[in-house]
Amino acid sequence: MKVLVTAGPTREAIDPVRFVSNRSSGKMGYAIAQAARDAGHTVRLISGPVALEPPADITLIRVISAADMLAAVEENLAWCDWLVMAAAVADWRPCHPAAHKLKKANGPPLIEWEPAPDILATIATRKKQTQLFCGFAAETKPCADEAIRKLREKNLDLLALNDVSQHDRGFDADTNALTIFSADGQRHHLPLASKSICAAQLIALLEKKDAKIK
Repeated sequence: MKVLVTAGPTREAIDPVRFVSNRSSGKMGYAIAQAARDAGHTVRLISGPVALEPPADITLIRVISAADMLAAVEENLAWCDWLVMAAAVADWRPCHPAAHKLKKANGPPLIEWEPAPDILATIATRKKQTQLFCGFAAETKPCADEAIRKLREKNLDLLALNDVSQHDRGFDADTNALTIFSADGQRHHLPLASKSICAAQLIALLEKKDAKIK
């Protein structure tokens, strides 16, 4: 299969030296890319700014902002059989980033915000019947109803829900625990394990689901 994976955070500029971002390290997305490669799939990895070495034998596409990541996904969407959106894309961005560094002497800046592009919502209608889309939802209060809503509204086949409020899983940790919601109503609980193990289990679920639509 041809697998397109997104990973890491995005950065939304406030001025030329400051930005708003989040705590995503990219470890989960990079583990998924490696697990897909190890399973014999061809992988393209779209990565926000992270301090990680990419897995060997994949195509790496570096991006910074949510708009950059959306453009990269759109450019590669027709190529892929599976899309795994593990990136933590910004929800909001400054409307008017300053052209020059904001000076402390001028006091706290008043920043007007606008929604950043919702990548999965934007591409939801472009999904082919032969493609599989998997999203991620990082929550501090995991809610099954919210996960199911996102699964349906964004035309996903799978949604991986993880609790990022605990220190041993989610953002920046080396371990994770996931609940995978499927469009057919099934749920799969992946207990706390290394992100590489979680990634391999997710790829195995995608392989099973792909076999059913072929």
